[in-house]
Amino acid sequence: MKIDYSKAIISLRVKLNLSQQAMAAYLGVSYGSISRWERGIYEPTKLVKIKIINLLKENDIKIEECE
Repeated sequence: MKIDYSKAIISLRVKLNLSQQAMAAYLGVSYGSISRWERGIYEPTKLVKIKIINLLKENDIKIEECE
């Protein structure tokens, strides 16, 4: 199963009502990284991917919705 991290990050931000800046601080990355990931230019590192997957699970967002 391949997760579309662009959709996953957007889904998380909407559900948690976070700005890109706040999401970046939460994940410990830069605002620019969040912006590039949401636009699909780059993908997060493995460590950040794990954090995103855990956040999806904690907030009852089905990973299938992010494929």
